[in-house]
Amino acid sequence: MPSGQRILHDLAEYVGGRVIGDGSVSIFRVSPIEEAGPGDITFLANPRYSRFISGSKASAIIVGPQLVGSELARSGQGFLEVAQPYIAFAKILQLFAPAAEYQREIAPAAHIDPSAKLGNDVGVYPNVYVGPFAQVGDRSVLLPGVFLGDRVEIGSDCVLHPNVVVRDGCRLGNRVILHAGVVVGSDGFGYAGSGEARIKIPQVGVVEIEDDVEIGANTTIDRATLGRTLIGRGAKIDNLVQIAHNVNVGANSVIAAQAGIAGSTKLGKNVTLAGQVGVVNHIEIGEGAIIGPQSGVPQSVPAGALLSGGIGVAPHHEWLKVMTLLPQLPKLWTLVRRLEKQVAQLANRQPKEK
Repeated sequence: MPSGQRILHDLAEYVGGRVIGDGSVSIFRVSPIEEAGPGDITFLANPRYSRFISGSKASAIIVGPQLVGSELARSGQGFLEVAQPYIAFAKILQLFAPAAEYQREIAPAAHIDPSAKLGNDVGVYPNVYVGPFAQVGDRSVLLPGVFLGDRVEIGSDCVLHPNVVVRDGCRLGNRVILHAGVVVGSDGFGYAGSGEARIKIPQVGVVEIEDDVEIGANTTIDRATLGRTLIGRGAKIDNLVQIAHNVNVGANSVIAAQAGIAGSTKLGKNVTLAGQVGVVNHIEIGEGAIIGPQSGVPQSVPAGALLSGGIGVAPHHEWLKVMTLLPQLPKLWTLVRRLEKQVAQLANRQPKEK
């Protein structure tokens, strides 16, 4: 587990919370609530799991204001009360987590084209390929097996994990993290005609990834047919996501695993796509929209919408009503058939066979 030492009172100041109990207690680790012991701090984001408080041996527990009261008074433990426990947990975990240490040298087994330009304190590991006229910014790290094509631009303080591929002409901003197996700039899926007459449309655009983007393992982002595929500043993309040519992902958007976005679709700022969402081409998803898991999005979505419902997405509150009714459908069908017979008898006729 991450280690170090902090005082609970100092942690409260750091996350903007308040201490309930002894603020002078020393904290050495961050641990799950079921495993935490003396010297550990843990967190409880959901009040439904408050039963874990009494059994926890942690020195301190991060909690929300809804848990403050008699429950905590009976426990006799130290608490750090904050408005958003999960965010406070993340900030505190950053303090205890050791910073990754990378070599700041060029491995002899790396291939660096003579025309490429590397900034200061760059780390290039064995079996890295840096192509002609590529540029790598200060303090960026290329781990084993990274491939940078011709004229690729990598900003400062980036980390490209093993076997990342960034193909010709693509550009990354500063502080970008690409996890293992990410492919940036593969050809977009473009063909004209059909059957034996089908021909490939050359994909001559690029991919541009702005600052502070993190992209999960084995995600693929296709180059544009013309122009650029754009991943906006601060976007966070999970593992195994497919983003097609000329897509525009807005700043600070979040895309979960196995989602797929077809060509030329535009996502506004702060859009959330849950796992396995599929989005058709040439539509727009408005700023702040949230699409629930396994949803197919066949048309444009207005800003701020909350949609769920599988292949035919619907407003979330309507989808919840449908999900509530589904288990009752057999009973409702039986009731409807019985009522049909009763109406037919009253009308002195038999119900029609269905």
